[in-house]
Amino acid sequence: MSEFDLIAKYFTRQSRRSDVLLGVGDDAAVLQVSANRRLVAAVDTIVAGVHFPIGTDAAAIGHRALAVNLSDMAAMGAEPSWITLSLSLPSNDAQWLEGFSTGLFALADRYNVALVGGDTVRGPLSITIQVMGWVETDRWLTRGGAKPGDAIFISGIPGEAAAGLAAIQRSLPSAASELLTQRFLLPEPRVLLGRAIRSHASAAIDVSDGLLADLAHICSMSGCGANIELESLPQSHAMPGLFAAQECEQLALCGGDDYELLFTVPSERIVAVKAAIAAGVRCTPIGLMVEGSGVTCYRAGHAVPMTVRGYDHFAELR
Repeated sequence: MSEFDLIAKYFTRQSRRSDVLLGVGDDAAVLQVSANRRLVAAVDTIVAGVHFPIGTDAAAIGHRALAVNLSDMAAMGAEPSWITLSLSLPSNDAQWLEGFSTGLFALADRYNVALVGGDTVRGPLSITIQVMGWVETDRWLTRGGAKPGDAIFISGIPGEAAAGLAAIQRSLPSAASELLTQRFLLPEPRVLLGRAIRSHASAAIDVSDGLLADLAHICSMSGCGANIELESLPQSHAMPGLFAAQECEQLALCGGDDYELLFTVPSERIVAVKAAIAAGVRCTPIGLMVEGSGVTCYRAGHAVPMTVRGYDHFAELR
């Protein structure tokens, strides 16, 4: 197949969205944006051997490539609408492309997201997706709105995705490792949660580099500190059978790839935010924003030093 045959076969679809005026097949897309909304855009790249193990199932790669972008929309309280795809491929393997596009579109259809353009080149396996969506003009979430006294919440169970990657790397066969592996390969973007909390939360971020590292971003942007109660962290039922207690805690605090939402809520909005998420995903209060800077972890009232904070692509180069 030529590049254009490949695009036509695997990535050209009739959009179900009426706001896609011109999509895949031309030099650029033409999209309709309503006057009472604000456009939100984000972009992420995932690379074989860095963001997922070489040999990962193609459908999982397609799902994951989109999920990490939808997670950015969730952290803003935005509704995703359109994506563009830049795909670098070592070869035009028909079986791989079939799996990748199936995984990509299965998740896109769940959130009514349209692929409206992109590019395909030959090279090392790398996938870049730009996502665009919208928020109402009166309220969107950022990393910079937290205040001392705000409660800190985490969705889901942090550390399970990193544990899943470790299970793959260490070849740990068991039902527990299968569950954790799926958490790594098929992360669930918390789009509906982001929409539910956008009028109540003061700040939010998605957990991609680790709970401590990403909470530190909220602290930096908000100009305050954070205290975490280690006993309050939600516990995984799958991790203890595979990892020692200390490693479980390290994975929960510093492991990346969960794509859960970490968000802060003023005390007067806690009842409202709990009502907003009552029928949705599990969310757990784990600490408080405080005066000062940085993140401090406590166990039984005593500060616990943390030497590892999270993933950094360029740490080994410094």
